[in-house]
Amino acid sequence: MAWIKTLGKKLHGYGVLVMFQHTIFSFSFGLVSLLLASQGAFHWRKIALLLVGLLAARTGANAINRVIDAKIDKVNPRTATRQIPQGKMSQKEALWFAIFCFVVTVVVAALLGPVTLALSPIALLFMVGYSYTKRFTALCHLVLGFTCAMAPAGAWIAITNSFSWTALFLAGANMFWVAGFDIIYGSQDVDFDRSYGIHSIPAAVGVKNGLLIARLFHAIAFVCLVIVGLVTPQFGFLYFGGLLIIGILLIVEHAVVRPDHLAHAEIASYNVNEVVSLVFLVAGVLDVFI
Repeated sequence: MAWIKTLGKKLHGYGVLVMFQHTIFSFSFGLVSLLLASQGAFHWRKIALLLVGLLAARTGANAINRVIDAKIDKVNPRTATRQIPQGKMSQKEALWFAIFCFVVTVVVAALLGPVTLALSPIALLFMVGYSYTKRFTALCHLVLGFTCAMAPAGAWIAITNSFSWTALFLAGANMFWVAGFDIIYGSQDVDFDRSYGIHSIPAAVGVKNGLLIARLFHAIAFVCLVIVGLVTPQFGFLYFGGLLIIGILLIVEHAVVRPDHLAHAEIASYNVNEVVSLVFLVAGVLDVFI
């Protein structure tokens, strides 16, 4: 049974590499989107394929990010303990893992239909290209948000072969929510980013202004979620109850981070938003089925 133990260690290593627990950031919006697009006529084969595709795409995107950013991660004290800088996994192995995930993504897109297959190269372009944007633009946070927002947009298209206002505002909420907490996360690296020529909003305009922009992005995301609730017949008390909790969590997130006190930046940007994502998922799914 030694091979089982070895396999377990290998899978754990891949999970640590891509921060698997953060899959929920795109998964929740993608799942809610596909349930709404189904309008009660659930196509279980499509749903299963979409879940596999979302998982593969997100995992591949994070893996290729680790490969592309390996040299930067090695010299940044905050990221020097990651798998590749520590020598726990080679860049080559991580690259092959990313390629495998992207192949699965394209296969799933092909099985879902010609429209999703035709759009898959665009998705791959953003999943790979995002990692390079921090090298030339402070708007990299929005590119990351847009890349994540392709999950709910793609799920809607896969089910309906069309787009809608609901899908647009779901994607908008996902985009500005991710961009907002990525700015908070990036506030920890301002000095390093400026020294090594890495672009970010906090590095460009300062931590104080960066955090204000993050607040603005989260306000936009929240408004988008409210609009989704207003234009979606399936949503009612449970969904808006979930939004109330999300609003409180976002307020707490910004309250614990200040320009002169970034000790809780990682908790605010990741841990709090994991809860936000779960609340959105539970509230959305329950309102669809109840």
